[in-house]
Amino acid sequence: VHQSKLDFFCKLGYGKQDICKVLENLGQEALEDDVLKELIRMGSKPQAVESQAQPAPLKLVARGSCSTTPGLKWLGEDESDASDSLRPIVIDGSNVAMSHGNKEVFSCRGIQLAVDWFRERGHTFIKVFVPLWRKEPPRQDSPIADQHILEELEKQSILVYTPSRKVKGKRVVCYDDRYIVKVAYEKDGVIVSNDHYRDLQNENPEWKWFIEQRLLMYSFVSNRFMPPDDPLGRHGPSLSNFLSKKPVLPEKKWQLCPYGKKCTYGNKCKFYHPERLQQAQLSVADELRAKTKVPLALGKEEWRCQSSP
Repeated sequence: VHQSKLDFFCKLGYGKQDICKVLENLGQEALEDDVLKELIRMGSKPQAVESQAQPAPLKLVARGSCSTTPGLKWLGEDESDASDSLRPIVIDGSNVAMSHGNKEVFSCRGIQLAVDWFRERGHTFIKVFVPLWRKEPPRQDSPIADQHILEELEKQSILVYTPSRKVKGKRVVCYDDRYIVKVAYEKDGVIVSNDHYRDLQNENPEWKWFIEQRLLMYSFVSNRFMPPDDPLGRHGPSLSNFLSKKPVLPEKKWQLCPYGKKCTYGNKCKFYHPERLQQAQLSVADELRAKTKVPLALGKEEWRCQSSP
């Protein structure tokens, strides 16, 4: 009896030591329900429950040409980023700031609004690229608003300045768009910009596909950063799936058919029809054939009865 109870509770995932203690306290003839109650009271948990409570960290899997090389480490990046289920975010700082400033002022507050929006969603890898000359004092031909925000984001290791220098009084600026696309491509992330990067699309065919599939456009409405709910169009993924590494596909059988009873797809319709639960799952063509075969069969039987003596 002791061995059978021990095997039973071991299959449930409880430890042998806890089971033996409970059986010694309650006796060998104790009921299984009493033993289970005592195990719960002692605070013993099945191993299966403990393993679910502490899931193993997820590993990034290489996905085609958009994956990074194994062993590549980014400066200032924690190992927790690898277990994050959300895609890395790379923001075109100049595009976002000028969009928030109505294309007249480089508004650093627009960058802060975009960063805060992705932070609230739980994204841990957020990088903003801005040319280095934006650290200089503002001029009349290039006004800057809330410039102190750039310093705060730089201290948080979010803002990255692209190189620029002066040669014989002329400013030499590196192409920041190439930084943005390259980092987003290598991290398999999302580019936040209203720019289409057509020159970079023509430069690299892999970048062309990546920009078409991973470009997240946006709008500012009353100091509110608003990306679209359908980044790739009406028939594309939702915003949550677009920003997730593992998109969750909705169950088609629970999506009501937009045509309702007027649907002509029959059993080939991928949506849910509550009015067809009691009906045979036949296509429209099969239903018409079935309806036409019945009167033909009845007519043949009547003609045989009349012609037979």
